[in-house]
Amino acid sequence: QLQLVESGGGLVQPGGSLRLSCAASGITLWYYGIGWFRQTPGKEREGISCITSSSGTIKYADSVKGRFTVSRDNTKNTVYLQMNNLKPEDTAVYYCAAVWGPGATLYPTNYDYWGQGTQVTVSS
Repeated sequence: QLQLVESGGGLVQPGGSLRLSCAASGITLWYYGIGWFRQTPGKEREGISCITSSSGTIKYADSVKGRFTVSRDNTKNTVYLQMNNLKPEDTAVYYCAAVWGPGATLYPTNYDYWGQGTQVTVSS
């Protein structure tokens, strides 16, 4: 059974960094595009980054471009989101999601599998 587990969230001061991990089990991540999303109460889930199965295409939302970096290690069945220069507005629950095939988008409706989320809080 496919399972995605996010980790690495926590409390960080503005300007700080965190690295989120999305570990997959039950699938070979090699064949899946991965998206990173975040959500705050009362708001829609926002796509912030995605990476195709081959890492050939990477996209970022404007809100995180230049600060966040997505990468994947298919040998470890894990995708990462390095978040630098964090701001209070980055506070949210962060989710990773997977879709089978060569594509990846910033639209949550395109994804079939989701992790449970990890909380990121940016506050002084």
